[in-house]
Amino acid sequence: MRIGVDLGGTKIEVIALDDRGTVLMRERRATPAGNYAAIVECIADLVAAARARTGPASIGIATPGALSLKADLIKNSNSTVLNGKPLQRDLRDRLGQEVRLENDANCFALSEAVDGAAAAHRVVFGVILGTGVGGGIVIDRRIEAGRNHIGGEWGHNPLPWMQADEFPGARCYCGKPGCIEMFLSGPGLARDYRARGGDASTADQVALAAERGEARAQASLASYIDRLARALASVINVLDPDAVVLGGGLSNIEALYRELPPRLSNYAFSDGIDTPVMRATHGDSSGVRGAAWLWPDA
Repeated sequence: MRIGVDLGGTKIEVIALDDRGTVLMRERRATPAGNYAAIVECIADLVAAARARTGPASIGIATPGALSLKADLIKNSNSTVLNGKPLQRDLRDRLGQEVRLENDANCFALSEAVDGAAAAHRVVFGVILGTGVGGGIVIDRRIEAGRNHIGGEWGHNPLPWMQADEFPGARCYCGKPGCIEMFLSGPGLARDYRARGGDASTADQVALAAERGEARAQASLASYIDRLARALASVINVLDPDAVVLGGGLSNIEALYRELPPRLSNYAFSDGIDTPVMRATHGDSSGVRGAAWLWPDA
């Protein structure tokens, strides 16, 4: 039996899976805003509810950011209340058993590689396009987090092949300007649209306006797809994955799957690119399912 928890900025979700991956229970609660102790207690309550269905089970946690190798503290989380906190140790002590903790984008990629859209592929790059931009690498159904536990963190590289009107780019919460996350996140798309004179506060509103034929929204979406092609081409040049799987709210934009694949060849270093770009099978439940799969032999 497996229990997975997805700790998000707005919600915490728990899932219980049997050995075949069948969902036994799932529950969501709002994330206590800015309160670390309350977050730990909320996770403990959700795990208790899952244990009532599973009995003894492995526990995996998907979280924004990653564990620092220096001190086992959370680093690089856009849910900044977690940064510098011993989350894995606190959850182990609170739950009374070992837990595995992994970046949420890595868990997303693992879920889609194990029994999702990319289950037939060996090397998978999973992409989250939402309020932030995350990435995860899975090879042979195992996360490749890297020596420094930042494998797949493409969102904090600079946008490749920047055009004159893109410099220097908005300043990211990491402290640097021009990060991919600032261009390809939901807020980044909305920011671009407003800069063109549009009136929208969310990426969903921009995408809907583009579907309705509004010229400024269509221009923003075209720029977004071109920037995404540039950013993914730089990943393909290094990793050359067998498949790219998109998740997060922006992955629901249908135009991505029509227009993005042919644009990759404009930027990647090859005479042709046939890398499939797929929509996540498990949607916004991929992170929590991947957390449950962190124990492959459970």
